[in-house]
Formats: sequence, structure tokens, C-alpha cells
Amino acid sequence: MKKDLLSIRTIVAVGIGAAIFIVLRYIAIPTGIVPNTTVQLSYIFLALIASIYGPLAGALIGLIGHSIGDALQYGSVWWSWVVVSGFVGAGFGSIFRKLKISEGIFNGKSIVLFNVVQIVTQAIGWFLIAPVLDIAIYGEPANKVFTQGFVAGILDIVTVGIFGTLLIWLYARTQTKKGSLKKE
Repeated sequence: MKKDLLSIRTIVAVGIGAAIFIVLRYIAIPTGIVPNTTVQLSYIFLALIASIYGPLAGALIGLIGHSIGDALQYGSVWWSWVVVSGFVGAGFGSIFRKLKISEGIFNGKSIVLFNVVQIVTQAIGWFLIAPVLDIAIYGEPANKVFTQGFVAGILDIVTVGIFGTLLIWLYARTQTKKGSLKKE
């Protein structure tokens, strides 16, 4: 089954996904390491939806969910991190056709592929893009934002690696494998 990147189902998934992303941003666990840096459960959900619907859905959910979440929670939007949420969502979704989780496939090879992509994507996003944009847009001190980006990146890599992988695996198990139904 060929999936459209912008089908009606994808548009609905973006709307619902962004709303759930916003709600999950309220469930954040402070790190105690760096100010304004928390363990975010929203990226676990973003990994699942982007893996099902692709990079455009992942990017839009990250952008919309993070920007509205910031506006509601803090009264302003921290655009550098919003951009990274969109980038990370697109990265998670970039391999959705290879993963085939909607066909009930998420085996060892798929798990390794997903985690390599999510680690590389998040490392680029949080270790490089977010701090550089923090400096360029907001004039933040380099040592502060690179530390924040590193801590956020490691936490997100670990939580998505464990719980995102588990959530995707559980979702894949609910899907009917191609050719598994037989006519009697």
C-alpha cells in the first residue's frame, strides 16, 4: 500500500497528533541538571505518529505541537527548539516506508534502523541546530545552550530509544501482517 504524504488521513493525524503532543508537553520531568530542560514524553508519541504517517506529518506535528505548547505553557514561543521539534519529527518519519509498521512489521532490523535514524536526527537537532539557533536568534551564551542541547538530546535519545521503540513495537503487533489471513 503506497501512502500519501498529505492524504486526508495524514491531515487528520497531524491535527490529532499536534493536540496530543501539546498535552504530553505538560507531562515533563525536570532534569535537575540544567534549567528549562526536562524529560519530554511528547517525543515518544511523535516517534510513533511520524513512523506511521511520514516526515511531513512528523514535521508538522513537531512544529505545531511545540509552538502552541510553548505559547500556552509559557506565553511565548522558543522558536529555536520549535524548529528542532519539526526537524526531529521529519527525521523520525523519514524512514516510515522502510519500517512498514502499519503492515505489522517491526523486527530487529527495523528496530536498529529506527534507532540509528532517531539517534542521528536528535543528535544533529539538539546538539547542533538548537544551540546555534539559540545563539543566533536570542543571543544566548554558548556554554549554556550547548549544555542544554546536550542534556535534552541525551534524554530524548534515551526515552525515544526505549519507550518510543516499545510503543512502535506494540503498535506494529496490533496490525495485520500482509498475507497472514487465509481463506478457508
